[in-house]
Amino acid sequence: MNTTAHTIPFLPTSETTAIEGDFPIVEISQIAEQESWRKEINRPIYHIHKWWATRLGSVFRGITLAALSEPGTDVWQSFYKHHQLSGKVVLDPFMGSGTTLGEATKLGAKAIGCDINPVSTFQVRQAFTRVPEPELRAAFARLEAQVAPEIRRYYQTRDPVSGELIPVLYCFWVKTVTTPENETIPLFSRYVFSQNAYPKKKPKAQLVCPACWEVMENRYDAVDVVCPHCAQSFNPQQGKAAGQYVTAQNGKRYRIKDLLPADKPLAQRMYAMMALRPNGEKIYLPVRDEDRALYTDAETRLVQEDLPLPTLAVRSGHNTDQALGYNYRHWRDFFNARQLLCLGLLLRSILEIEDVAVQEQMLCLFSGTLEFNNMFCSFKGEGTGAVRHMFSHHILKPERAPLENSVWGTDKSSGTFSTLFESRLLRAKRYLDEPFEVDFQRTLFGERLGAIKTVASSAIDVQRVDSWAQFKAIPNAMMVLNGDSATLPIPAKSVDAVVTDPPYFDFVHYSELSDFFFAWLSPVLKGRYAWFERADSSAPGEVQHKDSRVFARQLAAVFTECQRVLKDDGVLAFSFHHSRVEGWAAIYEAITSAGLVVVAAHPVHAELRAASPKTATKDPISLDAILVCKKRSVATVYLDEKAAIVNAKTLAKRLENAGMSISSGDRFVIIASQMLVVLSSQALGFDAVCSALHRAAQQIAIVPIQQQVIAWSVATPSSVPSY
Repeated sequence: MNTTAHTIPFLPTSETTAIEGDFPIVEISQIAEQESWRKEINRPIYHIHKWWATRLGSVFRGITLAALSEPGTDVWQSFYKHHQLSGKVVLDPFMGSGTTLGEATKLGAKAIGCDINPVSTFQVRQAFTRVPEPELRAAFARLEAQVAPEIRRYYQTRDPVSGELIPVLYCFWVKTVTTPENETIPLFSRYVFSQNAYPKKKPKAQLVCPACWEVMENRYDAVDVVCPHCAQSFNPQQGKAAGQYVTAQNGKRYRIKDLLPADKPLAQRMYAMMALRPNGEKIYLPVRDEDRALYTDAETRLVQEDLPLPTLAVRSGHNTDQALGYNYRHWRDFFNARQLLCLGLLLRSILEIEDVAVQEQMLCLFSGTLEFNNMFCSFKGEGTGAVRHMFSHHILKPERAPLENSVWGTDKSSGTFSTLFESRLLRAKRYLDEPFEVDFQRTLFGERLGAIKTVASSAIDVQRVDSWAQFKAIPNAMMVLNGDSATLPIPAKSVDAVVTDPPYFDFVHYSELSDFFFAWLSPVLKGRYAWFERADSSAPGEVQHKDSRVFARQLAAVFTECQRVLKDDGVLAFSFHHSRVEGWAAIYEAITSAGLVVVAAHPVHAELRAASPKTATKDPISLDAILVCKKRSVATVYLDEKAAIVNAKTLAKRLENAGMSISSGDRFVIIASQMLVVLSSQALGFDAVCSALHRAAQQIAIVPIQQQVIAWSVATPSSVPSY
């Protein structure tokens, strides 16, 4: 394939780094796309705990390498080589899950990370803390002996064949409403509650009878079923709930939200379980009196125990208002009584671990487990990971049919403390010893075969420090800070590169979501870390706002500080995408207000197109633009609007020729980022920038952005069904 015609000519400029020139967007995008399928396996260190919009490690390895390399360096030829960029310092002012820190350290550079969110700071500290695996296993074994039997006791049922007690993997619940006529109606949209992820290939499914609540096996698409237990005839595809409404027996329709109790969430009923026989067979069972009595026992014990449970209230916000609207007023309301009891018992035992380093690793694991063990989770089905975690949407959407996980779990479980110990915590610790990259086996002609892992870095072995003096003095120092990145404890002109991913401009407010974890962590850590000593996980300097102009001012404050600490020949490179012109105009204002200029923009693969928030969107964006900025005093920009449009078309063609699917949303990301190279060297107002971006989009045949429904990386409340 001849790609010469699609190579962008870069004019001689005042380049001081490789990232200001050409960038291997195709090769890195292909690796990034492979990584994105299983990020938690391919970059486990950044997935030790939930964080939002975690960027792909392979992309940030490429960015960091190019930002620290001399002009003309072939970044792709250098990508898999071992590097020792000692003496180089990289800063990430929005460190999130720590991706930049890890990739910089793997290249032999020193890293500084700062985040205003305490949950971010805690998880990054834990990700880079070395604790020997035998010590972690010993602590896990003690927990397994002390508290696991108590938890397992509440997740068991009687095998109807053998009469023996067997472990329960998952409990199936459904919310119910009560009409003014005192009829209680379960919010089933259909009575098929479990089917295979590929039902046409494996049509066997599990049904619940609407009359007697027995569980039976049938096809996923069955429309006429007679219950073998009560002889009731029903259509499994037609439940009583549809959209925002529920239908009573007399045919009257009610708006579900109108039937909400005054001061508490909707009631819910446990109706089925998936249990595990000793031979490894998974079976579906209905809920019996003995099972209900076991749950009642957990309710009673919860009242009697003194446990470290959350008391924090849910605050109003874009990402929390839907939950608040259904009377989830406190974070403990997101759990049922059995979950609160078992999680409280587990947390209490973890806090008894004397070794602080080991204890905090287990606290991080515990906090991560919460994501899969609450009543906002749901069942994904057979043939895939069973538990759909609570953050599969970026708003807190109450589930009509929640799934209760078994907290401690078995080796057949998903998302439990015991399984995440192996799949998250230990995997991340092993990555510190052998940090690998995703690569492809290739034929002699360069054609890609299967994915492989290759080691291209030394072990990650850092000493965490809190001051610049320590950072300078210790060869393997890493500074992990909590606070407002608009005021950093770093001298001027001391950083070689700033590499980051700023927060979302409008929809996803990280601290509103991270309060879920903060509610559990803060009470037990606030005496240890001052940054947990606050009312919630938000802070006055948080860069997060739905108003684009306010967001621009917030981001400008951080970028101004980055400009101060950046060396004159250094770059600030960050990833960004947005579907609307005002999002890009806000970025323009932040950059120019900070005394910076965009000197290059590179589109790369950023998101798995099949990710949950994207599947509901009309035209999902899967590309990030890597915006490369320099100080205005040293930057030279030659690009004009006409050249920007040519570049945008050429870049899109390069990616398409490599087999990537480019949506119109992706095309807008490409043209908008190229236009910022042109516009950031000019003194323009917000509206003028919007007009220029709009005009450029039209010239590459994109529908005017203000009129187009292009969803980016979140699902808005209107696109996510509620009750």
